[in-house]
Parts: sequence; structure tokens; C-alpha cells
Amino acid sequence: MSKKPLFAGLVIDEFDRPAETALVGNEYCYVVDDDGFRRHISSEKIDRQVLEKMGELIKGNEDLLGEQTAKMMGEDDIFSRAMIQQQLENIEGQFEKIMESGIPEEGRSYMGMMGFKIIINMHGDVIRLDQPSGLPEDE
Repeated sequence: MSKKPLFAGLVIDEFDRPAETALVGNEYCYVVDDDGFRRHISSEKIDRQVLEKMGELIKGNEDLLGEQTAKMMGEDDIFSRAMIQQQLENIEGQFEKIMESGIPEEGRSYMGMMGFKIIINMHGDVIRLDQPSGLPEDE
């Protein structure tokens, strides 16, 4: 049996309608409504596209992301930053681990509350990632 969809509850179609999830045989799918026809799209196909797009956003920004992550964790020292940066530089390996273990429900809920959305078309192509912007400087 395939793994549960990583981004269940965060995927919407290009018409701003939430994609459902379903198990078809032994494969999880995102389900979109195409004028009454329910299209079932492999969740792995969409999840991998999302992770790839996230990787593209990370590439070239590992220094800044490592520094900010260390600050958020309260571990703002050179060793913590170096360890986080190393993880970010090898992000593809991290994504495979995420594909295997999944994202906890609480994590997906938090992502949704922060405004993270994945917009797909009727064919299952990720056309956009809406992600939260940073907090204003005074917060």
C-alpha cells in the first residue's frame, strides 16, 4: 500500500476547490472535480512535485535559512547553524525521508493555518505554491 498523501488538506484545484483524498486499490490519490467527473491523481505524483518546488526555493538560500532556523529553535550558535545548513544542502535526501514517514497531522494543520496551499490543475500538475510570508519586522 502506498503512503498517505503528504499534503492532504492543503491541495486545491485551480478553481479554489479543495482536493479530497481517496484510496484506489492500494494507491492514495488526490481527487479533483472536473465538471462532475472525479479525477483521481496519484498523491505521490503531486507530493513529489511539491517537494521538488520546495527544494528549488531552498537552493541558494541555505545560509539564510540555516541562520533563521537556528534562531527560531533558540540554537543560534555556529555549530547548530552549520548542522542545519548541511541538512538544507542535502535536502533531496531529507525529502525521501519525508516521503517515507509522512507529515504529521499537526504539521499539516499548522501549514494550513499559516496559509500554505498547493494549487494543481485537473491533470495533477502543480501550478503554484502559496506560502506564508515572513512576520512583519515588529512581530
